[in-house]
Amino acid sequence: MDTKTTYINTVKGKALLFGGIYSNLQALEALIKVAEQENIAPENCFCTGDIVGYCAQPEETVQTFINWGAHSIIGNVEQQLRNGEIDCGCDFTEGSRCDVFSKAWYPFAQNHLSETSINWMQTLPDYISFTYADKKVVLVHGSYHDISEFIFKSTAWKNKTPSFNETNSDVIVAGHCGLPFADKKGSLLWLNPGVIGMPANNGKSHVWYAILNDTNDFSYTFHTLSYNYKKANTLMTEQQLPPAYAQTLLTGFWDNMEILPKEERLWKGRDLFKIITH
Repeated sequence: MDTKTTYINTVKGKALLFGGIYSNLQALEALIKVAEQENIAPENCFCTGDIVGYCAQPEETVQTFINWGAHSIIGNVEQQLRNGEIDCGCDFTEGSRCDVFSKAWYPFAQNHLSETSINWMQTLPDYISFTYADKKVVLVHGSYHDISEFIFKSTAWKNKTPSFNETNSDVIVAGHCGLPFADKKGSLLWLNPGVIGMPANNGKSHVWYAILNDTNDFSYTFHTLSYNYKKANTLMTEQQLPPAYAQTLLTGFWDNMEILPKEERLWKGRDLFKIITH
């Protein structure tokens, strides 16, 4: 299958990294305000995909993202939508709660997206590559070889290394798994900034993103984002989307941990700042 990479050459100054907007317009609007406050231009903002997902405003979210002018690679959800597929392609176990819920939110998104939004998804690259503070950075969704692969902090490096080898990169910025983390091995860094569309199973309503900084060589910081989660919850309820996901916006806890490895299951309800960078 042919893939597309967008090459941006060198990025300078602060760069905003995030993923998984999941049709959560309120979270996206809050993040755009953060970018403005941090004086981060749209061309220095990078999304790891899954702009569309569980929440109630897929069309409004896509159009807001387009108008903002930030960069994004394609997530598995956009890939499925632009190909006219009947499911989200999230690689959930058949018959699991996540699989059952996807049969509600995915058709909703499919039915509420305009032709303009679907056509825009056709333009999204599979990967984005740029140099930042003398390091080669590559954005992937799941992994380089599998858009739907769940890569976590606890995932063995034998599963992470091929993405670095294939791209000849120093830093992989990835999404898909829904949890923020950084994992280092020698000079290599796997960085997942987290998602802004759903909380990170830590019992808090806030969501996560990261900022790269080149002031003193290469550095990164994780940040939490507060937004109008009550409105997002209400809109999901009004549209009769899965109540369990709407409740997650309020409680900060996932409905289930089916996709999580044993180690990440232990993160539930904990202070992630103490976990994700160590």
